[in-house]
Amino acid sequence: MAFRGWRRLLLGRQNALARAWRSRRGAPSLRWKRCRHWSAGRTLDPEVRAFLEENTEVTSSGHLTPEIRLRLLTPRCRFWREKPDLWPYGDPFWAIYWPGGQALSRYILDNPRVVKGRSVLDLGSGCGATAIAAVMSGASQVLANDIDPIAGMAMRLNCELNHLDPFPIAIKNIINSDAGKWDLIVLGDMFYDEQLADGLHRWLRKCIRMHQTEVLIGDPGRYQFLSHSIHNQLHKVIEYSLPEYTRQENNGLTSSIVWSYQPSPNSLESC
Repeated sequence: MAFRGWRRLLLGRQNALARAWRSRRGAPSLRWKRCRHWSAGRTLDPEVRAFLEENTEVTSSGHLTPEIRLRLLTPRCRFWREKPDLWPYGDPFWAIYWPGGQALSRYILDNPRVVKGRSVLDLGSGCGATAIAAVMSGASQVLANDIDPIAGMAMRLNCELNHLDPFPIAIKNIINSDAGKWDLIVLGDMFYDEQLADGLHRWLRKCIRMHQTEVLIGDPGRYQFLSHSIHNQLHKVIEYSLPEYTRQENNGLTSSIVWSYQPSPNSLESC
């Protein structure tokens, strides 16, 4: 299957993606553009919209949240068969619905009380599925965040697919900065690099110490996550079996877990 080359490429470039998240400026090597903020009323670039609509497929199958329709790269897409380097924008991490994000979205849809009437920040939002789940479940305020402007455009299209008013999208690296007060921060599939994990660990602790923010993390049990010291401060909330399609496209991973991040009082005092 040609797309396995895509997946290998994206997995191989996660170190570069991690460097981009660690940098306040993003990563020119991944062709990401300057930081920007997508407000609800902003229109999409017609050329980019046409490209995304032509080269992704609307799907709601093969993942944990059939209630949510998404534009993703699938076997019926032209770029599934093309060489990855022909893709004209930054690497499309957003075009894959990763297992950690699936688990978070499923948990929110099944337990709307987690977000109802609360403000939610979705860090590293990608396709925007978890932010969409939060809106569907009654969150009072949602901000999606990513460092790829094309991901922001894809999120806007995915809001349209699900008949939702678009939520604000911050296209910038907010790690190590004051993101403001949020009732809940959700992040999935972000622990694929030790240095990035260290930075997330410190930043999340500061958010909790300063604003008493609740943090939920989705991850399918990648080594970089399980071996990091943050794992000692997590409480397992729920584990989901992954659909067969998702298992095949994620090297046989069979489940994905939602974790509650609960750092010790001593670690909060030291951050």
